[in-house]
This record gives sequence, C-alpha cells and structure tokens, in this order.
Amino acid sequence: MRPDNSRHLAQAARRRSDAAITRARDALKDLDRAGDQVTFRSVAATAGVSRAWLYRQPGIRAEIERLRAAAAPAASRPLPAAQRGTSESRQQRIEALLADNARLRADNARLSEQVSVLLGERRTAQARP
Repeated sequence: MRPDNSRHLAQAARRRSDAAITRARDALKDLDRAGDQVTFRSVAATAGVSRAWLYRQPGIRAEIERLRAAAAPAASRPLPAAQRGTSESRQQRIEALLADNARLRADNARLSEQVSVLLGERRTAQARP
C-alpha cells in the first residue's frame, strides 16, 4: 500500500497559487507605476500566468478592470503613478522653472558681457605693434 501524499500535493498547489497571486499583484503595481497599459494580456505576460487564470481570480480581475477604467478617459497612454501630480506640485514646478530661467538669463547676460570685454581686449592687443 502506498502512503497518502495528497496532503503534500495540496500544499505544493497552494504555494504555487500564492506565488502566482503575488506575481500578478506585483505585475499590476509595476505596470501602473511605469505608466504601461494595464490589460489582462500585459499582466499575464509580466507575471508569467495565463489570462484564463487571471479571469478566475476575482480580486485581481477587479483591480485590472479598475485600472483599465481609470486609464480610459486619459490619453492613449496613462501617466505613471509617480507622475500624477496635484495642482500644488505643478505650481511648484512652474515656479522652480521660472526661477531657473531667470538665473540662466542672468548668467547668459553676464557671460555675453565677459565675451565682449575679452574680444575688446584681444582687438586692443592685436592693434598694438
């Protein structure tokens, strides 16, 4: 009589299933963070699972559908999660860019003046015999 190994088989199947769920959730986060399109196909390819398996996982399926719906009104490629900013952050970026622009304009004017002075000195030096 053979020993009953069904308990070990069930444990191995549960570990594989848990690992697949973890990979699928990580794939969802990675795709959303990168701004890639979240579809059943992209999640399946990234996580290394089948699309049919994804459709049978209610929590993962709901999250894929939620992310797809959230991206639908936006442009063809959604922004990565890290780039979705508030109006305050946009205003801060605008102010920082304006300050950089003013600094660069001042540097440009200063350097142009230096070039003019150096060219004048060079002409004076060349004119002397």
